[in-house]
Amino acid sequence: MITYSSDGIKMPAIRKRDTTAWIKAVAAAHGRKVGDIGYMFVSDERILEVNNEYLGHDYYTDIITFDYDEGDTINGDIVISVDTVRSNALQFGKDFDDELHRVIIHGILHLCGIDDKGPGEREIMEAEENRALAMR
Repeated sequence: MITYSSDGIKMPAIRKRDTTAWIKAVAAAHGRKVGDIGYMFVSDERILEVNNEYLGHDYYTDIITFDYDEGDTINGDIVISVDTVRSNALQFGKDFDDELHRVIIHGILHLCGIDDKGPGEREIMEAEENRALAMR
């Protein structure tokens, strides 16, 4: 089950049924099933608190993914800063909705085992994001 909620901000206008079907299709393309995924949309200030409390990081980010995978079933909590998504969309000349969906699927790709911190991994992640967005 995939749930969508917000904490302290207005819930972004996403088509939950379509987004859920898309997430399941992307996971299946990576040989994974979807278990329990919880999306929480928050402000910059709230994601900073989460980043500091749970990861010991004192900086803003667009997404934090907590991975609770079990075998080939992905499970996790995904926290997304709508403020940072909006800033990134402006900075990169992207539509907010497109950038939001890129971040939504970024968390799923992490749960599917794709990293973006090591050498060459960012390019792989971006290619996978683009592939997933083309499925939308």
